[in-house]
Amino acid sequence: MWKQTTKILKSRGLTVYWLSQKTGIPQTTLGNYRNGTMPSFVNACKIADALGVSLDDLRGDQDGTET
Repeated sequence: MWKQTTKILKSRGLTVYWLSQKTGIPQTTLGNYRNGTMPSFVNACKIADALGVSLDDLRGDQDGTET
């Protein structure tokens, strides 16, 4: 999920700081996601909403790998 989130942020010229401010999720928590921790459903929804995408857009392939 984080790989897709990073792609979207980069393509829009946005930062993790912006995402933190928009979602209310601390930057340290977002950093944990970058390091492999999966976000809770609630936080995944907040990230998707902030980016204006669906949860499916943030998901990897159905076999569990990210695209």
